[in-house]
Amino acid sequence: MKTTEQSAGSEPGLAAIGMAPSDIGIVGLGVMGANLALNLSDQAYRLSVYNRTGAVTAEFIATHGQGRAIAVADNLQQLVSQLASPRVILLMVTAGRAVEAVIEQLQPWLAPGDILIDGGNSNYQDTDRRWRTLAARGLHFVGMGVSGGEDGARFGPSLMPGGAAAAWPVIRDMFQAIAARVDGIPCCQWLGEGGAGHYVKMIHNGIEYGDMQLIAEVCHLMQHALGLSHDEMADRFAAWNGGRLESYLIEITARLLRQRDHDGGPLVERILDVAGSKGTGVWTAQDALDNAVPLTLIGEAVHARMLSARKSERVAAAALLGSVPTLVPEAERAACLEALHDALYAAKLVSYTQGFMLMQAAAEKNGWALPFGDIALLWRAGCIIRSRFLADIRNSFERQPVPPSLLQDPFFAAEVKNAEAGWRRAVMLAVGHGIAAPALSSALSFYDGYRCAYGSANIIQAQRDFFGAHTYQRVDRDETAHFHTRWLGDGGEEKLS
Repeated sequence: MKTTEQSAGSEPGLAAIGMAPSDIGIVGLGVMGANLALNLSDQAYRLSVYNRTGAVTAEFIATHGQGRAIAVADNLQQLVSQLASPRVILLMVTAGRAVEAVIEQLQPWLAPGDILIDGGNSNYQDTDRRWRTLAARGLHFVGMGVSGGEDGARFGPSLMPGGAAAAWPVIRDMFQAIAARVDGIPCCQWLGEGGAGHYVKMIHNGIEYGDMQLIAEVCHLMQHALGLSHDEMADRFAAWNGGRLESYLIEITARLLRQRDHDGGPLVERILDVAGSKGTGVWTAQDALDNAVPLTLIGEAVHARMLSARKSERVAAAALLGSVPTLVPEAERAACLEALHDALYAAKLVSYTQGFMLMQAAAEKNGWALPFGDIALLWRAGCIIRSRFLADIRNSFERQPVPPSLLQDPFFAAEVKNAEAGWRRAVMLAVGHGIAAPALSSALSFYDGYRCAYGSANIIQAQRDFFGAHTYQRVDRDETAHFHTRWLGDGGEEKLS
């Protein structure tokens, strides 16, 4: 073991060098792990750190270790030996097999009551399985979503812990100390057992997909339908960030639109239009299908990234099918910009509406008592989707009774109705100019479908009964009764139990 004040060749124990046992061990010193370590150190916690690649640890200590109570472990056994009991170990390694491998390697050196925390983007089902498996061995497993990126991890992230409830009293003060705060309230609250913490982080990431896609579509319309320059677009986003659209993603969009390349041109114009993905958006969309929740906007955001990956096909299709949108007259530009503002705002509200609908369905299915109001507060600072209206979402969940969805909350219903005319104009702008806006338009379709008391599904039920005798219900009879019509016979109707 080496400390920040030792040479690499000596390895005395902590007591021999006058150091107290560490409060927490950190495995993985990538961008997020290193910055969380520094954040914890700033709050006067003693750390032991380990990285599989020793050179990474050495660089971390050389750059940041001076004057900090940070001990270095050469292996996992040594890391465990440096920790106070009960041992608390934070894993900041790649989700999947790497997490599994580190857990297996650590277990022989741990004792009942020790706490393992997975701070990566693990699938909540993996977290739930690990929680159950380790509980049988007396170990407390926590899956903790971490949002805020590099800067958030360093100076105050949003943290979403869940898993073994017995671990929370031990780790609460530590992680609330490093979390972002709003009005003195830390953006770190316990979310429930099993995979609850990583599930909430998954929904956070799904909403993030939707928000990013909406903003990208609005940028595309500004440039290719309205003819705005990048500086004009940046000015517009900066202005919007001072109002109802105030959020982290709106703020950084204004900044990135102003960024210039080495030759003075807009940097974003040199970035390949193929969006990457780490899978959490896909997990969210798949989970929505499993829970029968219409997560249309986030689903379209996921599909849009998939379509972006077909770059060569899109280039060929543009040459074959044509893709040159016309610009609106300059006299109409101001009205169109107002419409885009309203469309972006309303569609963002739909994105959060769908995300909370999915969390409510999952909570019922998994037996979680998710604190939905607290979740909204967790996202007010430190995370990527922090937005001005999250306090209003919290207020919605404090109403009695709680509205079935945010679109039935008085505040959000009024906001969406006020934005509706501009929203429709923005979608018509996209359709009329041949510019894809799948997230904006799918959000509007969801809104129209959600507020439609009598929809088109009766035709689908008639079709299903015609070709498959799947039966249907009637609006003028007991809704528990099912009927079948002999469509190819005498047209008679049969009532089925």
